[in-house]
Amino acid sequence: MSARRRLMRYGHTEGYTAVCFDSSGRFIVTCGYDGDVRIWDGFDDDDPKSIRVGEKVLSVAVKDNRMVTAVSNNAIQSHSFPDGLPDGVLARFTAPPVHLDFSSSGGHVAAGASDFVIKMIAVDTLLQTTFIGHEAPVLSVAFDPKEKYLGSSSCDGTVCIWDISSQSRMVSWPILTVVNDVKNAPSLCRLSWQPGAGQYLAVPVSLAVRIYQRDTWTELIVLTAEGITQPVMVATWSPCGRYLSAASANGQISVWDWETKCCRVTVNHEKGYGISAMAWNPLGNGQIAYTDNRGQLGLLEAVMISVDETQDKEETYEDLFDQEVVGSPKWDQPTEHEATEVDAHDDVDEDVPVLSRGRQRLLLFEEDSHDTDSLAAGSDVGVKTKEPPLLPVSTPVYQGPLPTTQQKAFQPSSTPSHLSHRFMVWHVCACGGRGSWREVWNFVAIARSYNDNEDSAIEVEFHDASVHHAIHVPNTLNHHLADVSAEALLLGCESSEQFLSKVQCLHFGSWDGTKEWLCDLPQGEEVRALCLGGGWAAVASNIGLLRIFSLGGLQRQVIRLPGPIVALAGHRNRLLIAYHRGVGFDGEQNLGVLLLDVSDKGRSLIDGSPLPLSIKSYLVWLGFSLEGSPAYMDSAGHVCLLPGSMGNMWLPICDTRQHCKGSSDHYWLIGVQEVLQQIRCVPCKGSRFPPILPRPIVTVLPFQLPMCQLSTEKGQLEEQYWRSRLLSDRTELASNGYCSDEHLENISQQQQESLMKLFALSCRAEREFRCIELAQLMAPAALPLAIKYASRARHRHLAERLGELARELARQAEESPERPSQTSPPRDFNGGGECSQDDDRGEDSTSGTSNSNLRQWPTALKKPDLISSPNTTLFPKTTPTCRNPFKVTTSVDTPSPKSGSRVGDSRSNKKVHPSKSSPEIRPLPPMAKPKQATIVGSMKGKRETVVNSEPASSADLADTYSSGVSNSSSVDSSPKLQTAFQLWMEENRERMLADKPDLDDEAFLREGMSAFRALTATEKKSWNERAKASPSHDTECKKRKQQQPGEPAIKKTKTLDSRTAARLSAFAFKE
Repeated sequence: MSARRRLMRYGHTEGYTAVCFDSSGRFIVTCGYDGDVRIWDGFDDDDPKSIRVGEKVLSVAVKDNRMVTAVSNNAIQSHSFPDGLPDGVLARFTAPPVHLDFSSSGGHVAAGASDFVIKMIAVDTLLQTTFIGHEAPVLSVAFDPKEKYLGSSSCDGTVCIWDISSQSRMVSWPILTVVNDVKNAPSLCRLSWQPGAGQYLAVPVSLAVRIYQRDTWTELIVLTAEGITQPVMVATWSPCGRYLSAASANGQISVWDWETKCCRVTVNHEKGYGISAMAWNPLGNGQIAYTDNRGQLGLLEAVMISVDETQDKEETYEDLFDQEVVGSPKWDQPTEHEATEVDAHDDVDEDVPVLSRGRQRLLLFEEDSHDTDSLAAGSDVGVKTKEPPLLPVSTPVYQGPLPTTQQKAFQPSSTPSHLSHRFMVWHVCACGGRGSWREVWNFVAIARSYNDNEDSAIEVEFHDASVHHAIHVPNTLNHHLADVSAEALLLGCESSEQFLSKVQCLHFGSWDGTKEWLCDLPQGEEVRALCLGGGWAAVASNIGLLRIFSLGGLQRQVIRLPGPIVALAGHRNRLLIAYHRGVGFDGEQNLGVLLLDVSDKGRSLIDGSPLPLSIKSYLVWLGFSLEGSPAYMDSAGHVCLLPGSMGNMWLPICDTRQHCKGSSDHYWLIGVQEVLQQIRCVPCKGSRFPPILPRPIVTVLPFQLPMCQLSTEKGQLEEQYWRSRLLSDRTELASNGYCSDEHLENISQQQQESLMKLFALSCRAEREFRCIELAQLMAPAALPLAIKYASRARHRHLAERLGELARELARQAEESPERPSQTSPPRDFNGGGECSQDDDRGEDSTSGTSNSNLRQWPTALKKPDLISSPNTTLFPKTTPTCRNPFKVTTSVDTPSPKSGSRVGDSRSNKKVHPSKSSPEIRPLPPMAKPKQATIVGSMKGKRETVVNSEPASSADLADTYSSGVSNSSSVDSSPKLQTAFQLWMEENRERMLADKPDLDDEAFLREGMSAFRALTATEKKSWNERAKASPSHDTECKKRKQQQPGEPAIKKTKTLDSRTAARLSAFAFKE
């Protein structure tokens, strides 16, 4: 008896159509090439709900209240169920997704696409796990019921089992037909795990279904059925796991009983169309929904009842024979089909039942009776009794780390080669000459490849048309590798049946009529990577050889690489090589890097150092910065740089994942520039590679070192300082045209600003030892400002330490011999990977600052070396026995004292003459202030001295340093006449502050003026006479207050000279 087949119904337009049931078994969900998803409330629903999803919907899956669809716009979209409301995009691919499957718990979705990638997405957190290993578009994916394994099939002819936890491939069976696209595949090969424990995996292969055993991954049995004349498209288990159904391309649906391994039900399509999808009702009522490749929906009913009725009928006949003959030898002899199964698979699984039910009942009867003598003599029943199966012997299983599949060679800044329209290369080219550093980013070259049925060509576009016009090259040789520079275009192709692997070069700078040359590689050698440099081209092959050509086609060198090639990059006369050093384990890639000098003095600058990738990541970009430093990017989004000042140590400069908005978004790197500390890349939403159309938009990401506590001001300042030190030893960049001297000075000034802000923060936090560490990193000219700030903050002990440090630096400056400055020291890598470079820099004597005094990275916060020049010295050569670190001297020509003056002058009244050895920071001339503003400023400064002892903020201190105003006081050296009101305010200030401490400066001044007006005429007259009699009366009053109470006041007749008054005013920090 066959299952009941319902008449087909129209579901979608002609084309591939998918179907599934919801978790309750009530709704049937279909999707098709019309871009709609329809929700049927039962098969008889005449008005299904239609949801517009996209242009084409290739797969659909439903779990609980969520529906997920695979759309032709390379996205996996989520909707609520059964409402169908959009719920966002779960993931994106670089090619259309083909198939998807929900896990048994509903927490994850697995999807395979035509870009060879399989992604497992967490529905709640959107975290993605990528499985890479297929070499052609993916056909199907299937979750293990225990969510331990993931099965997949691909157009590369393999069926793979993946370990979800380690993302590694457990086993691969090359059992399918190899094709280049899903539309050319003879079978969709939709896999299915047995529900429950997932003990068996059903794989449609050709005209049969192969069953594989879990864990051992051995083939258990091959199920076939009569009438299958075309490949089986899909196989699926029933919810109970007892029945297995399969549909073929000729429209036949077959159902096997797993216990008997026999095909019990066979149903043919009413019009013979191929079945594209099939699903069992989860309620277990024997319903099977299926769709064909014409967009129609069908339903089979009573499938399980038909199987049971067939089995009952066979058991009835066996009962009739049991009543007549008990010892018939026919029961011991299996049928021809069963005998074949026993002989072929008895050594694989002895627990699989292969005898008929009558034989099983006979064995049970014999075991219960325990009387073998009652059997007829000569009967074969007692002789052929099957012995109980032996338990399988457990073999030891390796539980250690598993090897990782080695990453294949790739071309940096290119999209996958399987795409018909792709970028062959897109990056900033290294200019052969030295141009303006603000114009180097304009030299960008893009090579695109178009490969379709109508045309196959390569287009090269230059951002600056003055370099070269756009190029259109016919791709008759099917080139898949390309690199472009200001001098040439280099192409490479694989071998075919008619041609060998070739390298083609178009030399732009050739002055003769022939600008193109072609070179064939030897038989069996394939191009794997290539790159261009300054006057040379490099090609790496699959046999481990590196061939170097001149741009004219001359073979220069052939080098044996230490491992399989991964990527190449060139910059002028430098060649960077990434290769496999060995086999990695547990998802890690074991890569090494070589840096070669391709000039006539060919030598190795970095010899086989490991390439430090992130955990369980692979290399996605390799190249040079615009200034010539090696750089790379891994799949985790980390960009690392190898600056010359750090030897063979890679420095992480940016984490692109922090700038991504979604978990499936990535950045596609184009170039790195150290001077501006920028990374140019293309944002890719939901994928790793950008599409050709519309034209991608290039964005700029800043450098950011992964320092701790970046959310705090201290962490941000530390990151800003150490990031600016990347350019502190690169003064040769200015001579090479990559930056200007002014830019380097600004970088040095930013360093000092960051240090001064950190110094202020440490003073506030009472971290005096940290202040000394920061002072050791400062330029010598910034130490007086640090001493001034420490004195203001009342850190007397810190100020003394800073003074000792300043004297020690002065002594070292005197003892160190004078050396001429080097404007452009050579940047070189020795064999050990260290940078040999003289770090002494000349100091600009005209600016008076130490912005050009740059030092190396301190290894243990040692005292920095001072650089002396013939025209400048920071401290006097004579060292007095007694020094005052708070005493600020002034020159004769300039009455106002300078904060950048010498620290540690003696208390003697010796006249100090200005000399060239004393650094001078010339401030801007002060603007004239109105009388009231002068009074407010004077009152404000004195009030801060008495009441507010809190130092200035770190930002104000840094601004003071950066503006170049280093004077500690702007008071004129000549004595100024004070008014009666000023004298009255000085004597009554403390009383007024005690009475009204909450007044601000302006209110305090108004209150004093009101009180002064309230005085009598006699009192005002006496104050006026006192103001006229003594110009420096305020200083004398202060000295009289310091006398003992019992001593008489002695009026000094001697007035202070201009220098003494200036020093006292500077010490009081009057502004």
